[in-house]
Amino acid sequence: MKKSSLSLMAVAAVAVSLVAYKIDGSGGVKGTVVPAEAATQAMAVAGTDTIKVAITAGVFEFKDLKAGGYKIIIDAVEPLKDVQFDVAVQENKIIDVGSINIQ
Repeated sequence: MKKSSLSLMAVAAVAVSLVAYKIDGSGGVKGTVVPAEAATQAMAVAGTDTIKVAITAGVFEFKDLKAGGYKIIIDAVEPLKDVQFDVAVQENKIIDVGSINIQ
């Protein structure tokens, strides 16, 4: 009985932590680079903080960003030109910036 109570408490603790993770107020940004091979890295810059993510098959996603303004930089493969734009991240929302054409 004691062992099953401990197991139940452990499962409950994990469930609570998963729920807390979902409602922590963080947001995100996602998008697609066209053509897919035009860039390999994206950056989100807020003040002096820079977060980098890989672009895989043309898709990028920043997760767990604090609400606020970010400059998104798509680091294009030479000789193509980088793309920069601003986005406002909101709590508990993923902002889809759609397709970004690299030229």
